[in-house]
Amino acid sequence: MEIRIKRVYAEAEASDGFRVLVDRLWPRGLSKQKAQIDLWDKDVAPSTEAAHGVPPRWHAVR
Repeated sequence: MEIRIKRVYAEAEASDGFRVLVDRLWPRGLSKQKAQIDLWDKDVAPSTEAAHGVPPRWHAVR
């Protein structure tokens, strides 16, 4: 099974497959219809404290 990461603000594509949003808060300014999310799993997202504790450069590591 292939897992790909994509920003929720990026356009949904047919090749995306099953789309899962892993975040505690719904993205601002984005309707649920436009996001085309199949599953919003808040429970597996990091806590607010943990998310804010990640150094900015970590996001650049892939």
